[in-house]
Amino acid sequence: MAMMPKRVKFRKEMRRARDRKATKGNFVAYGDYGLQALEGCWLTARQIEAGRIAAQHFLKRQGKVFIRVFPDKPISKKPLETRMGKGKADTDYWAARVKPGTVLYEIAGVPEDVSKRTLKRIAMKMPVRCRFIHRRVSA
Repeated sequence: MAMMPKRVKFRKEMRRARDRKATKGNFVAYGDYGLQALEGCWLTARQIEAGRIAAQHFLKRQGKVFIRVFPDKPISKKPLETRMGKGKADTDYWAARVKPGTVLYEIAGVPEDVSKRTLKRIAMKMPVRCRFIHRRVSA
């Protein structure tokens, strides 16, 4: 089932500009390896779920997958061939705001080569270019 908030303060939201690079959530925090977005986009709940399914299918219950983005932005869309006016349309789907540099997924508990292949499969499902990153070594 696709992710969406349990409840929101406002049912409909404005479409805002999404330039600038990510300053939060731009490093591997929970796992050992991560998938980082190189472009900005609205990542739909279906795309996030498709990445999760691809990862879990490939890993076969070994390791742990962390999803670092959550779709909390309602995107509304009017039906085709509808006249202008009559108010704003109902919510069509939910999306996560992704800035360039945001870490989308993380993996822990598997070797580097397995996690690299898993994150490559997830990247195929994403609408933006992504790269494989490691956890920072704290010294």
